Amino acid sequence: MTTTPATDHAPRISARSVLDHCVPTGREEEWRFAPLDRLAGLHASGELLPGTIDILVSGDGVDSQEVPPSDPRVASTLVPSDIVSARALASARQAHLVRIPRETVGSARIEIVGRGEQAGCHLVIEVAPFSSATVILDHSGSGALAENVEIRVGDSASLTLVSVQGWDRDAVHVGRHDAVLGRDARLVMGHVTLGGDVVRISPTVSYAQPGGDAELLGLFFAESGQFQEHRVFVDHAIPNCRSSVLYKGAVQGSGAHTVWIGDVLVRSGATGIDTYEVNRNLLLTDGARADSVPNLELETGEIVGAGHASAIGRFDDEQLFYLRARGIPEDLARVLVVRGFFADVLMRLGVPDVASTVMATVDSRLGVDLSGSGIEEDDD
Repeated sequence: MTTTPATDHAPRISARSVLDHCVPTGREEEWRFAPLDRLAGLHASGELLPGTIDILVSGDGVDSQEVPPSDPRVASTLVPSDIVSARALASARQAHLVRIPRETVGSARIEIVGRGEQAGCHLVIEVAPFSSATVILDHSGSGALAENVEIRVGDSASLTLVSVQGWDRDAVHVGRHDAVLGRDARLVMGHVTLGGDVVRISPTVSYAQPGGDAELLGLFFAESGQFQEHRVFVDHAIPNCRSSVLYKGAVQGSGAHTVWIGDVLVRSGATGIDTYEVNRNLLLTDGARADSVPNLELETGEIVGAGHASAIGRFDDEQLFYLRARGIPEDLARVLVVRGFFADVLMRLGVPDVASTVMATVDSRLGVDLSGSGIEEDDD
């Protein structure tokens, strides 16, 4: 078991054993927003119930195999930092290893379909040096999933990884997505959360060598009763690396609640760092709630730049007035404003089918059908 400092000055416990982790009570900083009574027991002690999860891997230029959790490639860089992550590792009978070989251009879609009461899974995604890949994680179905995604991007490799949470309305998903970048590696990691009852994703990025460049992108849309939390941690311990974080969320309906936590830690030896994080939230109706907590801790001043920004607001009346003054009905104008709000995140992700899914969800949830209207998504 090891501990490392966190931005709130509390230790981060890293241990494979479930027994080394405490059951959260809700008083801990990292759990203070989460509705523990709605986590389907994923945060309790002991083994997970024998739920069912299907993991299907397809694509080009990738090697996929199941390996035992004892394989040295499993949990070599992702060591569980909470009890849910530890239970996911302990309950995974087989870990799924998806590897892009050296000097290869690959693409993969990993379909994760949940059923039953509880399930745990551990995925390992490796991009070998001098390779590039696009990987889509597509979550669907129901049940309760405790998930680890362990990501390693080799020297001078690049990876675009987009995790789509398109769960049925009753699903619960608690996941940790942990990436480590090699020398001059490039990572674009995106999270698109639309479905589920409770979804809590914790993306983490760290660097093994100088020159790493990470861009973390997120888009979420919560309706009545949904809870969605994205808790980002970027750990700069290596000099001359870069990180950029942009998450945007929309919230509507009674009891809808979104949470975004952004932690960036620049350690004393991490000189020459350039980092910035942004979160924007759009409240569409009364009764909806959004929490945004950016954190930036600098242990050295010898950096290129560092900053953060967050905002929570309602519809821009001037934008609506501009559109309505040009003959666009109010309901259509609202859809166009929300589409525009999400457009820059989708453009940076650069995955057309994900953009189409998001736009269709926006149209449906705002009650407007734009098919045949002549308004198309810009996938470029």
